[in-house]
Amino acid sequence: MRGQFWVIVMLEGFEPFGEHAVNASWVAVQELQKLGLGHDINLHVAEVPVEYQAVQSLLPSLWTQHLPQLVVHVGVSGMATTVTLEQCGHNQGYMRPDNCSFCPKSCCCLEGGPDCIHSVIDMDAVCKRVNSSGLGVSVSVSKDAGRYLCDYTYYTSLFLGEGRSAFVHVPPLGKPYSAEQLAQALRAVILEMLELMEHNKGKNHCLHDQ
Repeated sequence: MRGQFWVIVMLEGFEPFGEHAVNASWVAVQELQKLGLGHDINLHVAEVPVEYQAVQSLLPSLWTQHLPQLVVHVGVSGMATTVTLEQCGHNQGYMRPDNCSFCPKSCCCLEGGPDCIHSVIDMDAVCKRVNSSGLGVSVSVSKDAGRYLCDYTYYTSLFLGEGRSAFVHVPPLGKPYSAEQLAQALRAVILEMLELMEHNKGKNHCLHDQ
């Protein structure tokens, strides 16, 4: 139990981009904001631009301003048919231009940074718990967030938060889930993540791939 202390969770979706004229991630985040996470969880939401430079300036300020215990980023994937939990973020391979037609010259998030950073959260454990809960939304786990703004944002957040971050990919709306179903799934996922973090508090984690 978290008791009388507020838990601060930062939840972020993305603006429209490419073929996604409506970004299911931001719609789902807004639906979850209506639902809330419980009386003892202080939820902050934000819409993130699909721009590399905006991510580099926005994320540090969000971590500093809100001091969250957990930051959860939500992105849409046209290839996804499940709610997909990403275990890690990658530093290299960013060659796709963003909404401003910009691409990092170094093609990486952090020059000299580790190739991969893992979340302190065991996504396999979260996946099993949610799938066994009878929610009616299928959840899976991935280790490749796609080398675009989703992966870029996740790596940056994992670095800033020392692993206290998560990324969830959702399918486009109606393929097959509604915004309400996605919000319910996100709520279940985040609550399981917080329970695991509470249970594992004080334990050491290896965040960086060698």
